[in-house]
Amino acid sequence: MHAWATTLFLLSLTQHGLAGIYKSGEPCSVANNRLQQGTFQFWSECTSSNYCDEIEGVCRPKRCRRDDFPFGYEKGADLPEKCKKGEFCPDEGTDCQAQLAVGSGCQLNRDDQCQPPENAAELEDTTGRGLNSNGAVCLNSICMWANVTAGNECVVENTPYIAYGVDIEFINIVSRGNCRVGLYCDAATKQCRQNKVLGEACSADKECDSMNCSSNGKCETAAATPHKFGVWAYVLVALGILAGMGGTLTGLYMAHRKQRDVEREKRLQYWREQNTFHQNLMQMRDAARASIMSLPNGSSPRSDFRELDDNNGLKGSGLRNYYGDDSDNESDRKVEGRF
Repeated sequence: MHAWATTLFLLSLTQHGLAGIYKSGEPCSVANNRLQQGTFQFWSECTSSNYCDEIEGVCRPKRCRRDDFPFGYEKGADLPEKCKKGEFCPDEGTDCQAQLAVGSGCQLNRDDQCQPPENAAELEDTTGRGLNSNGAVCLNSICMWANVTAGNECVVENTPYIAYGVDIEFINIVSRGNCRVGLYCDAATKQCRQNKVLGEACSADKECDSMNCSSNGKCETAAATPHKFGVWAYVLVALGILAGMGGTLTGLYMAHRKQRDVEREKRLQYWREQNTFHQNLMQMRDAARASIMSLPNGSSPRSDFRELDDNNGLKGSGLRNYYGDDSDNESDRKVEGRF
């Protein structure tokens, strides 16, 4: 299975590389126009902004578009006009054409190519699931109206698309019918049946009112239904946010407090060292003074002390304390003082 998927992938790359590259004015052939296998996307030999002219056999710029933002055009390029109401642009992009009557041929999944019924507002699909276009539907390449009621015979179209999983590929069958909105066309009986509600047994998405038949064979909520959470979920989220903020603030506080303790210890250590140094200086000064006072001079220590303090007395010991003034610009100037 894996080898077969790889082969198909390589073949598709080859086709894309060898075709669909011809620009305006280059030769082409409408015989090569086709729907791509697996995706059913329209393909021609011309680039996405050109179509193959059937008469001249060359590529020409497209003359109409169906999308607001068509693929294949550069930014700022002139885009072809969109068709007005009552007209449609074919897949080729040749010219706008009038919508087709019931029973006319149409292109795959181009419900907009068919004329709507008079009661289009009643039959129109407003679910956004593409069940019809203004009450008209293109099934098996034939235009018809989606107006069949429950129990009546209907037409069904099954289109197999190639879908891809993580490591596998599988067939996804899209089944459409011409039943009214709220009904589906049963493939076995070819009759319109009422859509099933949540929890009922089903075999295809089209049978469920939610368009979602689970793998266990029961209708479940639509895949596009937004998930709603209870109040408890919001409470848990709020508590988680508050806990995160509190934890962050607590962690920052603890880290900063530890840093402050380290800086405080450094300042205390510096103060202790300075205090010890100051005490040592005081002890040195006291020792020097004591040594001076104990010098022998033929008199009592008390008289010696008085004589030392007298300006006309003995000469000082020579010990001096020099200090500088921080406000003085001349760093060499010093003031001399005595202990």
